[in-house]
Amino acid sequence: MARRYDPERRQRIIDAAFRIVGRDGIAGLSHRTVAAEADVPLGSTTYHFASLDELLIAALRQANENFATAVRGTLASTAPTAPGPGVAAELARVMGHWLTGERARAELECELYLAALRRPALRPVAAEWTQWVMDALSRHTDVVTARALVAMMDGICLQVLLTDTAYDEEYAREMLARILG
Repeated sequence: MARRYDPERRQRIIDAAFRIVGRDGIAGLSHRTVAAEADVPLGSTTYHFASLDELLIAALRQANENFATAVRGTLASTAPTAPGPGVAAELARVMGHWLTGERARAELECELYLAALRRPALRPVAAEWTQWVMDALSRHTDVVTARALVAMMDGICLQVLLTDTAYDEEYAREMLARILG
């Protein structure tokens, strides 16, 4: 078992939840399975996360932050006054990195995102992702266009993950550029 003083315990519990959902789906997630996977006492999971929804919220928020940070980082180097091809190319590249990197991780993050369909407590956190990406895009385009870009990115990612098709960066770049005008 882990030490009594364990400042990393909360994060280890979240990481364990990621592994369980990745392996067994959300249906396999319980405080007991997370405690065993994280090698912590059962009471630690309920101390840090009173409900499984709280744990899923923390996991989804972490997934959101990772992707939003990647988008913000890549757009930071793109000139604010050049919303067309440069932004489209960078967004397509980030999606490609996410989709072609660790596929299991992308599927897991998508599963957490879509869990909001059945778990209303997750909906505000799923909406955070949209807002964070729209905020990153706000220095390059208007709100309506940013929303359309997010919808296109969602659609492309879902199609790739759900149909096992290869990610086509050139197609993504072209479609995003069309939205940007």
